[in-house]
Amino acid sequence: MAELIVALDVQTRAEAEAKVKLIGDAVGFYKIGLELFTAEGPDVVKAVKELGKKVFLDLKLHDIPRTVERAVLSGGKLGVDLMTIHSVGGKAMIRAAADAAATFGAGGPKILAVTVLTSLDKTDLEDVGIVGRTPAEQVAAMARFATSNGANGLVCSPKEVGELSRMLPGGTLFITPGVRPAGTAIGDQKRVATPADAVRDGSTHLVVGRPILAAPDPAAAARAIRTEMAAV
Repeated sequence: MAELIVALDVQTRAEAEAKVKLIGDAVGFYKIGLELFTAEGPDVVKAVKELGKKVFLDLKLHDIPRTVERAVLSGGKLGVDLMTIHSVGGKAMIRAAADAAATFGAGGPKILAVTVLTSLDKTDLEDVGIVGRTPAEQVAAMARFATSNGANGLVCSPKEVGELSRMLPGGTLFITPGVRPAGTAIGDQKRVATPADAVRDGSTHLVVGRPILAAPDPAAAARAIRTEMAAV
């Protein structure tokens, strides 16, 4: 069954802890991204883990292989469950990340490759020199490349996950941001889907932020999304 991950898009450790406690047992998995990690560092990861939750550390690592390897080792020591790297970092970088994660055994972090950010569309790709490919085509090419070099899964738009789940081996993880319950604002995401659509197409983990964090009752909002996911 697909898992719901709540994006802790807040600025401080205190806010993060408060949100996790408020949501309670409605959610067991949280994403810590650049904003929060830059503000609070490893201590915020430790705080969320101490509350009994899984952590998706979304830093989108992109550096020389040795640096990425050491970052993954640091994440593993913190007990991180998922970590992201950029697929454009090259074979050696992806393999270094995967090998570092493997040193922790089955309980170590799973390495997820970022293909095309969900805030980008075809015009954005052309702006950075990727001409002649749609976002879906670029995602497919980078997905094959990353998983063939050791990545455990992908961060991808729910609009592409259906094709990817058919194309890639069983057991590949598909983490999809850009998930919005019907009737909610899409914010800065350009390629979105409902929770039911994403799960139906093959998503293994759905990342949802504002529709839960900004809800009058975040725990109830999370439970409603989980109910929609479970019904597929």
